[in-house]
Amino acid sequence: MSHTTSSRQLPQEERNAATEDLPPDGLPEPATDAGEVTPDAAEAISDAGEVTAGAAEATPDAGEVTAEQHTVASECTGPEAAPAPEAAPETEAVTEAEAAPEAEAATDTNSATPTASACAPAPGWRDRHPIAARALAWTTTALAGALVLATLLLPNDPARLSPAEFVRIPVEGIAGAALLLVLPQTVRRVAAVLAGVGLALLAILDVLDIGFIGALGRGFNVVFDWPLLGDGASFLQDSIGPAGALGVEIAAVVLVLALLVLTALAVLRLSNLMARHRATAAGTTLALGTAWVLSAALGLQIAGAPVASRSTSDLVQARMDGVSATLKDEREFAREAATDPYHSTPGSQLLTGLRGKDVIFTFIESYGRSAVQDPLMAPGVDAVLAKGTKRLRAAGYSARSGWLTSATYGGGSWLGHSTFMSGLWIDNQQRYRTVTAGDHLTLTKAFQRTGAWRTVGIMPGVTKGWPEASWYGLDHVYDSRELGYKGPKFSWSTMPDQYSLSAFQRLEHGRPHDKPLMSEIILTSSHNPWAPLPKTLPWNKVGDGSVYNSIEKAGKNPVDVWQQTDRVRTEYGKSIQYSLNSLISYVEKYGNKNTVLVFLGDHQPVAKVSGDHASRDVPVALVAHDPDVLKRISGWHWTPGLNPGHQGPVWRMDTFRDRFLKAYGPHPDPTTPPAAR
Repeated sequence: MSHTTSSRQLPQEERNAATEDLPPDGLPEPATDAGEVTPDAAEAISDAGEVTAGAAEATPDAGEVTAEQHTVASECTGPEAAPAPEAAPETEAVTEAEAAPEAEAATDTNSATPTASACAPAPGWRDRHPIAARALAWTTTALAGALVLATLLLPNDPARLSPAEFVRIPVEGIAGAALLLVLPQTVRRVAAVLAGVGLALLAILDVLDIGFIGALGRGFNVVFDWPLLGDGASFLQDSIGPAGALGVEIAAVVLVLALLVLTALAVLRLSNLMARHRATAAGTTLALGTAWVLSAALGLQIAGAPVASRSTSDLVQARMDGVSATLKDEREFAREAATDPYHSTPGSQLLTGLRGKDVIFTFIESYGRSAVQDPLMAPGVDAVLAKGTKRLRAAGYSARSGWLTSATYGGGSWLGHSTFMSGLWIDNQQRYRTVTAGDHLTLTKAFQRTGAWRTVGIMPGVTKGWPEASWYGLDHVYDSRELGYKGPKFSWSTMPDQYSLSAFQRLEHGRPHDKPLMSEIILTSSHNPWAPLPKTLPWNKVGDGSVYNSIEKAGKNPVDVWQQTDRVRTEYGKSIQYSLNSLISYVEKYGNKNTVLVFLGDHQPVAKVSGDHASRDVPVALVAHDPDVLKRISGWHWTPGLNPGHQGPVWRMDTFRDRFLKAYGPHPDPTTPPAAR
């Protein structure tokens, strides 16, 4: 039981007796027996002046602890500690003056009695460094605000990435702040976390848009573009190796998870701050809302960007509209793909103007208008085309060329190939899946339907099973595993173009057949990243490809090439020159009077090479030894030679199939029912 010196006084005679027992200096004698505790020293006085009965007794032996000391220790350690023994009998209080000397003596001894300061928790680093703690809190809040603002204002177009985009007023942030201010605490916290995750997801989609626009000239489609991320990972592995690709993939996953978590925490922190300073937050929100309305009404701008931003809501609406349009387009395209004017045309009436000819359709990867007309790249490519025209003319060949507008840009070569062959505009993955799952007549299948040609494909870029071969109408496909190549890869390209053509000559074109050949050949040496590049060799030196080991080792590193835009563009131009030289040289050496060659690009290179807002046009040329073959396309008004020039006619790529079938065969069967068309 606690007592204060003012609660009750000892009788006068007892005080006198106690005084007589004191030594001359006025202090009590310490206990000599380790088991004794002086009754008069049972209470210790705290710095605040309170005395706890029996709680501060000291003994010379540090190993002994009284019941009162155990009680105090239990109070320090909390309710989880062992229960204190029964309280000692109440003792008489002594005056503060009498008890103080004994308390000091107890403090000076080895007593284990805890004091008030010993019971208090140790100060944390925030208490020890209040200025640093305050600065850290302010910095964290500022970073949280900057992260939320950045996710709200991040554009999805690389052309709009500028500081001006991030100093605007987002209406979504104002509306979100107003909503969080009126929500109850629990609901507010849940809403803040969900809002943060939502903002992070939108920012991730914006980044995907930026990447797709830079590479493919279009934004990311949330319905059917997800498989393309796997293709991108495969391309990375081929370009920088498995270890480098794995590192990039891990970094991407970590960044995505970090963005999701940090944005959620940032919105939660800001919402908690607004809740603690509700009046200030409400006033600030009102002021920002007023500023947004005025900026929108006055049309204020910063470096061409409107101060009053609603980009996030606009992008959300655009994505919702995009999903709806994609689903609608899928249904419409399925009906379009089922309609084909040549669907029921008998094989005997198809391609009658090419019977007996060896027809070769060749795609040159990334061969676009930029290669022929860009001031940096065109001089070298144009020189190859001019010399190639002369070389082919000397060998008895003539050529005509024009332009086709590809359905894809920067990548997605299979979209260009299928558009050219099917006569349908296939500009996305869903359309590709739809058409290849049906029986729409391709140009290559038209040759197969006639029964007059053996149809083969040379596909060095195909590294695994390719079920689309049957849709294309190819009797046999030689992929990278069947071409017998023993040399090194050149980044993404599994083998040099000259080797692919040499293998075609060895496996098919140079062997006797009872039918002429219709061949589809894909040349991949001009595929991104355009380093290292192979070199043109004498045809008798190509062999099994092992000769390319030293050439590949001496080539340039893609990472070094891509550090400078001009260097990338230069190497791209060199890759196109190599592919063109290989093809022209092949026709010179192995072509004959029955050779008909159609070659074209599948798409323009990426924007880093072709430039922003480049066209989707690609060159196309038709080469033949027989003059009658070119006479049939005189109405196309194509430019003589291999270079279509600036003024050559431009067609959509999906129109080529019907024009070609019409030029070299009869019109579609007029008896075909409309439903079958």
